[in-house]
Amino acid sequence: MKTVIMAGGKGTRISSVASDIPKPMIKVDGVPVLEREIECLRTQGFTDLIITVSHLGKIIMDYFGDGTKISPITGKTFGVKIEYFFEEQPLGNAGALFKIKDKLTEDFLLLNADAIFDVDFNRFVNFHKEKGGLVTLFTHPNSHPYDSGLIITDENGIVEKWLTKEDDRTGYYKNRVNAGLHIISPKLLDIDIKTPQIDLDRQILKPLAGTGKMFAYDSPEYIKDMGTPDRYYQVNEDYKNGKVESRNLKNKQKAIFLDRDGTINKYKGFLTKEEDFELIDGVTDAIKLINQSGYLAIVVTNQPVIARGEVTISELDNIHNKMETLLGNEGAYIDAIYYCPHHPDKGFDGEILELKIECDCRKPKSGMLLKASKDLNIDLSKSWMIGDSENDILAGKNAGCKTVLLSSKQESYNEDLKKSNLKEAIEAIPKV
Repeated sequence: MKTVIMAGGKGTRISSVASDIPKPMIKVDGVPVLEREIECLRTQGFTDLIITVSHLGKIIMDYFGDGTKISPITGKTFGVKIEYFFEEQPLGNAGALFKIKDKLTEDFLLLNADAIFDVDFNRFVNFHKEKGGLVTLFTHPNSHPYDSGLIITDENGIVEKWLTKEDDRTGYYKNRVNAGLHIISPKLLDIDIKTPQIDLDRQILKPLAGTGKMFAYDSPEYIKDMGTPDRYYQVNEDYKNGKVESRNLKNKQKAIFLDRDGTINKYKGFLTKEEDFELIDGVTDAIKLINQSGYLAIVVTNQPVIARGEVTISELDNIHNKMETLLGNEGAYIDAIYYCPHHPDKGFDGEILELKIECDCRKPKSGMLLKASKDLNIDLSKSWMIGDSENDILAGKNAGCKTVLLSSKQESYNEDLKKSNLKEAIEAIPKV
């Protein structure tokens, strides 16, 4: 599969870091960003590259050549084949694709050259092939969803809405943003766009939302736009401490599993309305600590209100969207949410009979944690379960995790630690 890397941006927001070189050549922990991208691709078999350049593009072309040159940093060959397209006039971030479309005869990877990432591209490609759409977007949660493009999908990953930065965002939303990695069918380049500059998101991809032809591949792997100086310095720190490489899903992950009611939000019995959802004081800071660590933050919650017919799945999604929005507004995020909709006892008015079953996912059983482990390659023996009830502790132990009970009372369920609130619990867990 060919890979097109868009390396023509000027990087005006990060010019204080380096203004005399193209943004993709800014070094992260001593190595240019673009070189790190190429190495990630090469090690996974993606060696056929087209790089689009413009501003100071000759610096990129001289450095990498045709891909057979020796890196002055590592002393090793780049090990890829590189072609270039030089934009003489600004074409927008997608205009070059139409100029090189004769070279794009099959589905291709499309990446930005100014992001640090380390992801399992073969896993991404397999998802794309399974879904069979024209486009697959790589999405993930991030710490600033309020100024990122939000992707709204259905339960099958079909993109229903695309909210750009300037779109009105009323209500609450799932924190899933476009990460700037795409797999695209060349059929998409058959459309006729007359404007001299072409915007990838607004003119090509966003119109596909709601057509059933575009999918989102969601992953907690490390991808960070280093478009501002603050983000650039954070990327450097993450690379030095090994966080970037460790998040690749080829590697075993470590997770902190979180109960929801009484752990993240104030306990109000069976929560059925989004307006009743209220974060516990200090929870946002606690979850930010998880995000900054090497652990994934994953919510696992029993939701028998679905089986009881008191809440629809759509209404539960709205409650979780409120949780993600409130957290995102303060720079925190959840990597994944798993819920059990079942309840074993029958006899409630309006109940959903097919959900009135003995299942494997309802805590204290460990099904939700096991599914997360399978989905995200998690090492449960190095992970933690935090909750405020015996069922949470038992679920964690049944899955092979260490456990923290949130309580200021005397009860004990053989948990590994007991703390009075989530922030104290996170601070007590050894960092990766």
